[in-house]
Amino acid sequence: MLLFSTMAFAQEKKKTVNDTLVFKQKYGLRLGTDISKLARTFLDDDYSGFEIMGDYRLTKRIYIAGEIGNEERILENEVLSNTTKGSYFKAGLDMNFYQNWLDMENMVYAGFRIGASSFNQTRNSYTVYDINNQYWGDRFTVNEAKEFNGLTALWTELQFGIKAELFNNFFAGFNFQLKVLITEKEIDDYENLYIPGYNRTYDSSSFGGGFGFNLSYLVPIFKKDKIIIQEKEVEE
Repeated sequence: MLLFSTMAFAQEKKKTVNDTLVFKQKYGLRLGTDISKLARTFLDDDYSGFEIMGDYRLTKRIYIAGEIGNEERILENEVLSNTTKGSYFKAGLDMNFYQNWLDMENMVYAGFRIGASSFNQTRNSYTVYDINNQYWGDRFTVNEAKEFNGLTALWTELQFGIKAELFNNFFAGFNFQLKVLITEKEIDDYENLYIPGYNRTYDSSSFGGGFGFNLSYLVPIFKKDKIIIQEKEVEE
């Protein structure tokens, strides 16, 4: 009986209280670049490009985000050589689904973009088959370049990615992109083979894709309190 009374008395002496922890969350402008495009520029003779990316934190989970860039791409096969040059921009929102602990600023996010591009194409050369001599398959190549200017395109884009803080305010990340072409300006009898910011096009589909690896730096503008409430038992 004495033992049970002692245990009951000890339990009555404990109670649950809330312990409040306050941390500072950073709000500001994060700027960076897509290093995959820079690497491809040095490694691929048929490509050159760059992209500047940025986001600004609106709330705990919502960010205004966008990208701006320039690309030049040469596409060649056995019958055609084509060069595309142009610029693009994308703007939209990102939502962070990662629950950071303490003062961490990592992101696992999904985002939406509207993208637009202005570009030109140059048909460098093309090969024509002689339809009057199908048995021998005679063909000839036209090397006279022809440029098509004033081309535009508009698309929507879904992004899925991560951004991890390597050290104070410096981030690395990657993302995957799913694109749907809304509209494009084309020349009669000659399709857009490549759209800067959108990537390769295919006449049988309005869907596209892409990916990116980025490095960025956060410029803190102000901070807001992040409150964490923990329950714990204490003796009265």
